[in-house]
Formats: sequence, C-alpha cells, structure tokens
Amino acid sequence: MDEALLRSLTPGVLGILVRRGADFAAAEDAVQDALVKAVRVWPEDPPRDAKGWLVTVAWRRFLDATRADTARRRREDLVEEEPTAGPASAVDDTLRLYFLCAHPSLTPSSAVALTLRAVGGLTTRQIARAYLVPEATMAQRISRAKRTVSGVRFDRPGDVATVLRVLYLVFNEGYSGDVDLAAEAIRLTRQLAARVDHPEVAGLLALMLLHHARRAARTAADGSLVPLAEQDRSRWDTASIAEGVAILQAALARDRLGEFQAQAAVAALHADAPSAEDTDWVQIVEWYDELVRLTDNPVVRLNRAVAVGEADGPRAGLTALAALDDSLPRHTAAAAYLHERDGDLATAARLYAEAAHKAPDLAERDHLTRQAARLNARFGR
Repeated sequence: MDEALLRSLTPGVLGILVRRGADFAAAEDAVQDALVKAVRVWPEDPPRDAKGWLVTVAWRRFLDATRADTARRRREDLVEEEPTAGPASAVDDTLRLYFLCAHPSLTPSSAVALTLRAVGGLTTRQIARAYLVPEATMAQRISRAKRTVSGVRFDRPGDVATVLRVLYLVFNEGYSGDVDLAAEAIRLTRQLAARVDHPEVAGLLALMLLHHARRAARTAADGSLVPLAEQDRSRWDTASIAEGVAILQAALARDRLGEFQAQAAVAALHADAPSAEDTDWVQIVEWYDELVRLTDNPVVRLNRAVAVGEADGPRAGLTALAALDDSLPRHTAAAAYLHERDGDLATAARLYAEAAHKAPDLAERDHLTRQAARLNARFGR
C-alpha cells in the first residue's frame, strides 16, 4: 500500500465531494471511509484509476449517510443526481480546501487543526505534537470543529493569516516529524504566493525555502541529528537559499513587516554565514527583538536568549533565559548549551541528560544523550 499516494490524493477527492454539494464534515467522513477501504482492498486488487476509485467509493459512502439522515428531503436532489463513474477531475483542489477550512465560523486554532487533519493528512497525534497539547485534547478540538461546520456551505473563505499558520505547521511537521510534508507545504505556498499579493505569504515561502535548503545536512549517515553549527555547509542547497533570499528581500522592501518575514530574515543570516563562527549574531538578536514585538511568543524569547548568549556571551544568555518559564519546550536543552559555553560542564551534562528525558522524538533524545555522555567523559563520570 502506497500511503504517500493516498495522502496526495486525499485533498483532491475531498474537494470533488465538496464541489458536488457535500458539506465538509460529511465529505471528510466519507473520504476517511474510502481510505480505510482502499487500505483493505488495493493490495489484492489495485484500481486502474486510484483517484476515480476513491471518488466513487467516497461519494457512495456520502450518499448512504445522506439517505439515513433526517434531512433526506432537503438532500434528495443530490441522491437523484449521482454522477456516473469515470475519470476524476484533474483540478488541484488542495489550496482551495486550505482556504475553505479557514472558515469564519471556526476559531483560528480549530481551523488549523481541522485542516491539518482533513487536508494535510496528519494524524491527531501529530497535530497534538504540533500544538504541544495531549492527544485527547486535540481529538476533542477536531470533533468540535467538525460539528461546528456540519451543514455549513464553505462559500466564505477565511483569512490569509489562518491559511499561513496551517501551511507553517504542515511544513514544520514535514520537516522534523515522521510524515514528510515539507515539499507539499512549499508547493502550496508557491501557489498561494502566485495568487495572493501579500508580503507575509512571500515571507513564509522564503522561510520554508531557507530551512529546506539545509535539510540534507541536518542528519548524519546514521540518522543522528547534526546541530546547525556543525553542519557541512557545502551540502546546503544554494539555489534554494538564493531564491529564498531574493523573495525575502522583495517582501521586506514593501515595509510591511510580519513574523514570517522576520523569521526568514533570521534564517537568511544563518544561510549567509560561510561558517558558524562568522554568523552575525548581533543582527539575529535584533530580528528576534522584532519577533518579540510582533508576537510576544515565549518560544521566540527562548530562541532570542540563545542568540543573546552567542552575541553577548553565555552569561548574558543565561540571564535572558532565567526570565522565562522553565517548562517551555527545549528550555532545559538551551540552558545546558549555555552552561557548556560558560564552562560549567557538570551542570551542562546534568541538564543535557534531563533534556533528553523531555525530548519530543527519538532523534533529539539520542542527540541530547550523546551530549551528556560527551561531557561526562571529559571529567571522568
């Protein structure tokens, strides 16, 4: 079973059902049922037209549910007008569905969660990780969102900011999680940038390209993480970096700064440095100051503290870090790094080990464990 194929077909199938008149919640349920059947049937009997097969099965599931619904008479025309089976439309509905999920009747957080589940193809567990909430909490949020939009026709698309947040989270999950959606997020953001003249759309595309350019250097041959300072910069994709920088410069020239442009500026400064030692940390701190002003996000403040430690020395970084909640994700790892830079290896080793226990995934846990072991070996522990 080609799960990547199923994931790539899902938005198009969902879009066809919505265009045929199915409300989003019912269509998403029907598509999920069709995917389950595909997993069961396709290994033994693969279809000639995978998308057409999914559309046919999903539409029949939707009609079955419609016939059993109390609104039978209101939807009777849909039953009578069932399209004949045949090749599915080649129209790419994915971007349109991102906008439709950002519906005014949903809160931004619910719109993001629903879109990641229904269109992005992420599981509830992966979305919960992106939001840093328990899986059960996210499941309830998605269920409430589907109930809210049940019966609502998606004729009023939501705002660009919510769509950008969706794309940003999809990219982050694809870049560092167990589902590779980074390339798809870049493709969709390119489409959005071609249709929407907005500097933050350009800023997000630049940010994605600049981060994605370093992807090949982020892991060693054995799969272990390679920190930015230790990456082989010859493996960075210079074409993507050049494109990202050009897009960012054009966006910044419009003098309508937003958080994605500021994040992209930080990424561009990292990409521009020929070595870790040549990184312009003073400018990076200045951009983090802009991000704090724009978002007042505690994770941004955490990253700023690390940058301060590079620009002004580790003790200055530790002072900035001390003002933040130590329950923040990666707070302990940041503290370990700054203590190591300050020469307190015993404290750094202890904090690396503590951070390893809190790590969200195996690769990060292994990296932090190795850092603790490396320092412990230096003073015979």
